[in-house]
Amino acid sequence: MTTMNTVPEYPFGVATRLDLHPNYTELRGSGPTRVRMPFGGEAWLVTKYQDAREVLSDNRFSRARTLGTDIPRTRPIIQQTRDIFTMDPPDHARLRRLVAKAFTPRRVATLEPRVSALVNELLTNLIARGAPGDLAAGLAWPLSTQVICELMGVPVNDQKLFREWADKLLALGDTGLADMESARTEIYAYLTKLIGHYRNHPADNLLSALVAARDEDDSLIEDEIVSFAVTLLVAGYETTASQISNFVYLLLTRAGLWERLLRDPSLIPDAVEELLRFVPFAASADFARVATEDLMLGGVKISAGDAVVVLEAAANRDPAVFDSADDIDFDRPTNPHLAFGHGVHQCIGSALARMELRVALETLVDRLPGLSLAVPAEAVEWRENRLVRGVQQLPVRW
Repeated sequence: MTTMNTVPEYPFGVATRLDLHPNYTELRGSGPTRVRMPFGGEAWLVTKYQDAREVLSDNRFSRARTLGTDIPRTRPIIQQTRDIFTMDPPDHARLRRLVAKAFTPRRVATLEPRVSALVNELLTNLIARGAPGDLAAGLAWPLSTQVICELMGVPVNDQKLFREWADKLLALGDTGLADMESARTEIYAYLTKLIGHYRNHPADNLLSALVAARDEDDSLIEDEIVSFAVTLLVAGYETTASQISNFVYLLLTRAGLWERLLRDPSLIPDAVEELLRFVPFAASADFARVATEDLMLGGVKISAGDAVVVLEAAANRDPAVFDSADDIDFDRPTNPHLAFGHGVHQCIGSALARMELRVALETLVDRLPGLSLAVPAEAVEWRENRLVRGVQQLPVRW
């Protein structure tokens, strides 16, 4: 791939559909590899499963050290706002503990009937419009937007704003920097005002719960609530919406997968886990960590101050951990994938995402057993210049 003295440019190319670049397979055999990121200089790229778990769980790899600095990264904007992504223990543990009081499994469980009703309503509307239809626009995007906004307490009339802001905040390249900065300013201003409203007028939603969250004499301050709300809204909307379409695309283009679920819908929870493992959700590695001391990782010396980035999707294809790692297998006896991360920064919304994905697939199997792509697989258009992989449209028939 490179000569002995050459540091390869990263990413290795434009993300193509849901394919992993072959360089990741080559690099996995050699441990952490030095790469030159689009912004901020060089970093160590981690693609091996055990190395990835170590970086994600070892406090010597700091997220807080990245705040406000020109670290190696794929996006032009420099993170200036302290949030749950850019905290290390013990600050991170304090914030997560307080947030977890408002984001409990019980709350997620109570949302399932509402999610089921939304999926059915959206599919009814899609069917009424007639085939072919766009499953991304008809189901994936509106479902994800409405669920996360209802959970947070965002008024219905304002929900469209969040998709526009998220689209700008998750762009790659340097052409949209002004849009990204504008979107960040606007979303923070909006949520600051909304949180102020719920402070004076409590309601049954997560923003109100965050305002009320306390641990003895400790509580979340305004900036912490706003930054967490931004993180959850953007990540919760974009990730689940894209994954619904990505999952359906794979189920309809890989021989026998959709038919397997039709024959045995009880496989759907395991199918969700396997598709989470298999789908290379991120277009490239981002969210660097900085080594706080000299250490060894995968047989390579990492020096204090070095930036390290992990591509969980590459680690999820590590044959040392997953048999037939490049195949989709709903019968894996164990599936310790890293789709939601690992360690202290593991995704706090993973239970909600799993539930949405499961309910969406269960309802599709039940109501649209004849589902198929309305165009050849190669004709499906994919969004480009994005941190997150996803389709522009997913034309389907039923």
